[in-house]
Amino acid sequence: MLISIIIPAYNEAERIVPSLEKAYAYLKERPYQFELIVVDDGSPDRTSAVAVQEMARHTPYAPNVSGWVETITPNGGKGGAVARGMLAAHGDIRIFTDADFSTPIKEIDKIIPLISTGEWDVVIGSRAAQHRELVKKHQPWYREMMGRFFNVLVQAFVFRGFKDTQCGFKGFSSTAAEYIFPRQQIKGFSFDVEALYLAQRHGFKIKEVAIEWYNDERSTVGAFGDSSRMFIELLRIKRLHRDTK
Repeated sequence: MLISIIIPAYNEAERIVPSLEKAYAYLKERPYQFELIVVDDGSPDRTSAVAVQEMARHTPYAPNVSGWVETITPNGGKGGAVARGMLAAHGDIRIFTDADFSTPIKEIDKIIPLISTGEWDVVIGSRAAQHRELVKKHQPWYREMMGRFFNVLVQAFVFRGFKDTQCGFKGFSSTAAEYIFPRQQIKGFSFDVEALYLAQRHGFKIKEVAIEWYNDERSTVGAFGDSSRMFIELLRIKRLHRDTK
């Protein structure tokens, strides 16, 4: 079985090296074939060059892991980067994770069995599900409150049933990925909601699982400016997919 790990990246020249080190160290010990795909979303820094160099350094010691960099120019948004990686991937299971690895790479072991059995098509990591003690390092209080309020808006305007739509750690079967991501139109941070809306609308089975998570204080998401854009994007989702079947 081939597992694809997609890492959207923007100005991640500093953080991508430790993340790739952790990925290769863990994946080379797992009983699967992997492909690591870093999607550089038009970074003005050296993200692409650093990622290529780091992958080349690890490849000889991880025969079950292949890797490459996809480059988007100009910067188009996290949603576009994830879609590019999902559609470039070849994996039976395709997982995207944030470049800072706020969710440790070992948490893929919660996603792979659920999708590989065919019981679930989409598995989403959640910082709200089950035991909150899995959140090892919390965001500032105002970010947590804004996240909860955003989820209230999701429930009111798009769909109900998920406690955390915005955690950057989600897995898709190849069938689900190849249906959802060609239809995705939102390129910004609300793309998660759009992807789940499309999955639910098409009848894919979605599972929310509690994952370990550490806040990275260097988050690139603006607390207020990006939140306003995300709300506007939310209002567009149903209209964009009025005729999607």
